[in-house]
Amino acid sequence: MKVVALCPSLDASEFSSLSLQRFCLHICSHLPTMDFATMDRRTLTLLGSGSCVMLSMHFTLQLVSQHLFYWKNPKEQKAILIIILMAPLYALDSFVGLVDIQGSKAFFTFLDSVKECYEALVIAKFLALMYSYLNISISKSIVPDEIKGREIHHSFPMTLFQPRTVHLDHRTLKQLKYWTWQFVVIRPICSIFMIVLQLLGLYTTWISWTFTIILNISVSLALYSLVVFYHVFAKELAPHKPLSKFLCIKGIVFFCFWQGIVLEILAAIGIIRSHHFWLDVEHIQEALQNVLVCIEMVIFSVIQQYAYHVSPYSGDIASKLKMDKKTQ
Repeated sequence: MKVVALCPSLDASEFSSLSLQRFCLHICSHLPTMDFATMDRRTLTLLGSGSCVMLSMHFTLQLVSQHLFYWKNPKEQKAILIIILMAPLYALDSFVGLVDIQGSKAFFTFLDSVKECYEALVIAKFLALMYSYLNISISKSIVPDEIKGREIHHSFPMTLFQPRTVHLDHRTLKQLKYWTWQFVVIRPICSIFMIVLQLLGLYTTWISWTFTIILNISVSLALYSLVVFYHVFAKELAPHKPLSKFLCIKGIVFFCFWQGIVLEILAAIGIIRSHHFWLDVEHIQEALQNVLVCIEMVIFSVIQQYAYHVSPYSGDIASKLKMDKKTQ
């Protein structure tokens, strides 16, 4: 066994009786002690950020394994798995950017695009999860009779394109779905054009602003459809705690976006300065953003343990397992 070869003092019979946690502690006890005092800042930063990535992956995979064990409702739980993988993906993406901090502008655009394209998919899957909770199927034209005819009140600026009040039916539900999925399509298309233009040296300021405006309108429309959907079905969705689930998604996007804006302002007014001959202010700003994201994803991966808990799917199976133990 390869694992036993790593630790000669541990034979195969002992390993089979040890838990994974005890085995990891045994491995760590055989590793040389690291002297943090002799490490430079870059090494410490990478070590700390890498630890945060591992923690976010640990909490997320723990939740993923629970859902896979209690695999009771594939339609809902598939959407949940895609949503909760958002935190470790953001952390890993930021860590890659931190390791290759001197990468090109196109490289950082690619990393940002990976996160934002996944964000678009998560938003769409969240709406699909809400549809599943309400037993709505757009593809099969299934809309429960008790929710038909409800009023949807649009606000400005949507009233420029839609009546202020519309009644809920299959068409309006399909429209909300399209408003969400348009971001899933527009985000990767814009990302491809942005990266290609940067590689060709044609990514001018006005082009950057054009893409920014397009993407902001697109994501705002997607989020607006989710808010409208929540307001219409708040009572029916209350047992599923949709607000906490949505805040997990929006919180990740919120912190990543607004702290990036704050860091840009701090760099512009001279608070963030370059004290490294090999890093300019822009790269230091990117490094700070990546470190903060790695830390925040640990927090959100813990919050997701409660927002997307496996308990709604474990009840019947858990009780059945208890009964089997009693009969044995």
